[in-house]
Amino acid sequence: MVFLPLTLVLVTLVLAWYFIGKYNENYWKKRGVAFYTKNKVVGPMWDFMTSQKALFEIFGKLYKEYRKEPAIGIGQFLTPSLFVIDPKNVQQVLSGDFQSFNHRGIESVEGDTLSDNITFMNGPRWKLMRSNMTPLFTANKLKNMYYIMDKSAQDFVQYLKNNSKLQRSDLFETLMMFCNAAVCGAIFGIGSESVFDTPFLKLAKNLSQSNILVRMKFIFYTLSPKIYTALGFKLFKEHEEFFVKSIGEVLKRRDQENVKRHDFADIALAIQKNGTMKDRTTGYEIEPTTGILSAQALFFFTAGVEPCANAIYATLYLLSLYPEILEKVHQEIDEHFEKHSNNITYDVICDLEYTEKVLSEAMRIFPPIGFLTRQCVQNTVLPIGNIPVEKGTKIFTPIYDIHHDPELYPDPEVFDPERFSKDRRPNDDIYMPFGMGNRTCIGARYAKLQVQAGLVHVLRNFTVQPIAKNQWKKLKFAHDPLNVRLRNIGFELVPRGIK
Repeated sequence: MVFLPLTLVLVTLVLAWYFIGKYNENYWKKRGVAFYTKNKVVGPMWDFMTSQKALFEIFGKLYKEYRKEPAIGIGQFLTPSLFVIDPKNVQQVLSGDFQSFNHRGIESVEGDTLSDNITFMNGPRWKLMRSNMTPLFTANKLKNMYYIMDKSAQDFVQYLKNNSKLQRSDLFETLMMFCNAAVCGAIFGIGSESVFDTPFLKLAKNLSQSNILVRMKFIFYTLSPKIYTALGFKLFKEHEEFFVKSIGEVLKRRDQENVKRHDFADIALAIQKNGTMKDRTTGYEIEPTTGILSAQALFFFTAGVEPCANAIYATLYLLSLYPEILEKVHQEIDEHFEKHSNNITYDVICDLEYTEKVLSEAMRIFPPIGFLTRQCVQNTVLPIGNIPVEKGTKIFTPIYDIHHDPELYPDPEVFDPERFSKDRRPNDDIYMPFGMGNRTCIGARYAKLQVQAGLVHVLRNFTVQPIAKNQWKKLKFAHDPLNVRLRNIGFELVPRGIK
C-alpha cells in the first residue's frame, strides 16, 4: 500500500526535474543563447554541492569553456538565469544599464531583522538607506576616522610581538583579529576592552564559517528564496539577539557621552534623532529603529572583517614569493616612517604609492569575492550578442575570471604591481575587486584604508617569507559560496628588529 504512493511521488519528481530542465534549455535556445547542459535544473550549484571547489571556481570553468560566448544560460529552477562572460556585457549589467540591473539578486528574509541591510535592500529602500549611510565614507570622514584604524594596527603589531607563536600559525585567523578590532573601533567605537578577545571576534568567525549547513542554506537561498523561506531558514537570526542588543548599548552610551568620533555610531545616532528617513522624490519612508540600524552595522561588520583579512592575507602571501617587490615595499614604508617620525596619518598612507600598487595587484589576483549577482527589473538587451533579458532574470558576473583573463591582463598569473602605474592602469570596467557601478560596495574606501593600515604597520615591523613545503604549491581555495579564500598555503612573519 505504501509502495505505490512512494513510486508516484518519485515518478512525479523525476518528471518534474526533466521538464524543468527542458524548459530552461528551450528558454535560452529560443533566444539564441548557449546553455550549460550538465545540469539543466540547478546548473553550477549542482557542481558546487558535489565538489570541494569554491563556487567562483565552478563559474571559472564555465568562463574558460564558453569564453567566446557573450553569455550562457544556466539552470536555477524556473528562474531564467545568465552567466555573463563578455566584459562589455558585464560592464553593461554592473554599470551601463543600471535602470535594468539595480537589483542585487538577493533580498532580505522576512522575520530576519539583520538581513534588512543595505546589501539585501533593493529599489527605493536601498536608495534611501544608501543616501543616509554614504556620509560615513566621505574622504573627510575617513581622514577623521583613520587614527582609530592606525591605533588598532599598532596594537595588533604589539599583540603579534607578545605572542610569537602567532607569527607562524594560522595567519588568516590572526589577521581576522586585527580586522575585527579595527571595525569594532572605527565603525562601532568599541575599543576600551581587549579588542583581540571580544564576543565580536567570535561572531566574525561564526559568520565566516562555510560548513555544509551554511553552503546548503546559501544554495537554497540563491536558487529559490521562496523554498528557502518555506524551509524556515534564516540568514542571521541566530546572531540577532546579541548584535541588536550590542548596537543598542553602543548608541545609548554614545548619546550619554555626547562625544563625536566620526564613526558609524555617530551617523546612526544622528539618523535616529532626525526621525523618519524619507525620500523626497518617491516619498518612501524608513523608521530608524535600533533593529534596522543594527542590520546596517552587521553589513559593515561582515564587509570589514573577512574580506579585509582575505586581502591582507593574499598580499602578504604574494610578497613572500616575490622578495624583490617586498624589498621595495619595505623601503617605501621605512622612508615614510622615518620622514614622519613614526606618525602615520591618513595623508601619509595616501602617499605610499608603490604599496598601494602592490595592494591593487594583489586584489586583482585574489579579489575578496569571486563573482557578483544581479536581477533584471525591466526588459532589456545585452549589447554583445543582442541577448534579450526579461524582467526577473538572474544574472551572475565573474570577477576572478576577468581579473585572470590573458586577453585583458597579459601574463595574468604574474604578480606585477606596475600594472597599476599611471600609464598602464587597467580600465575600471575590468578591474572590480569591490564591484562596479552604483551598487559597488559602499564601504570599499573604508575597507581599503583599513587593509593599508594593517599592511603598513605589519610590514614596518616584520618581513614575510614562505614556509618551504608550501611554496609554489598548486593553490586550493576554501569550499566557499562567495569568498576567494586561500587554504593550502603557508608563510610566516619574521621580526625585522625595527625600534
